[in-house]
Amino acid sequence: MTTKLNYHKTHFITSAPDIDHLPEDTGIEVAFAGRSNAGKSTALNVLTNRKSLAKTSKTPGRTQLINLFEVEPNCKIVDLPGYGYAAVPEQMKIKWQKSLGEYLQKRECLKGIVILMDIRHPLKDLDQQMIEWAVASNLPILLFLTKADKLNQSQRSKQLKMVREAILPFQGDIEVQCYSALKRFGIDKLADKLNSWFAESELSEPEDLDVQTEE
Repeated sequence: MTTKLNYHKTHFITSAPDIDHLPEDTGIEVAFAGRSNAGKSTALNVLTNRKSLAKTSKTPGRTQLINLFEVEPNCKIVDLPGYGYAAVPEQMKIKWQKSLGEYLQKRECLKGIVILMDIRHPLKDLDQQMIEWAVASNLPILLFLTKADKLNQSQRSKQLKMVREAILPFQGDIEVQCYSALKRFGIDKLADKLNSWFAESELSEPEDLDVQTEE
């Protein structure tokens, strides 16, 4: 049975400009990634029931650092820099893109990634690049289709079907879920997926975790 973590206890640990400035590569990390207008910070705040755990802004690209949050000891959520923004210098875009790639490819304690996409505009070029990186790193993926309240039920179903068919060529461990912060649906599915990733990692790599058990 998968242990349910209390995401309301999540707290901020640190920020880092790149992988070289992150804490020691131990425990379990699950990353959140997405275009800077996909609602990533809002989803984190809804998951943790904290209004300002992750900073939200009407200005795309505010999340420019790798931000780490601890749910429980050895269980961390990582908020990756938003991508796809237009109002920043090209050199900065390249730097952030390099940081994302390095994190996905080199961080050993990373066990899953949530890629958030506006359900009305899914699978942009950079979204697909993130999926390719994650699949190449053998990471399971949850595609979280945000702002689903902007569409009616029929439109949501159509978009969900389209995305599920479009990702088949990637041949990865990819699930797709609709989500709305306004209507509060989909967040339980997100929590369940995170719980399963944390639990599977605990079972598969117990020697890497500092877990005490009763005699």
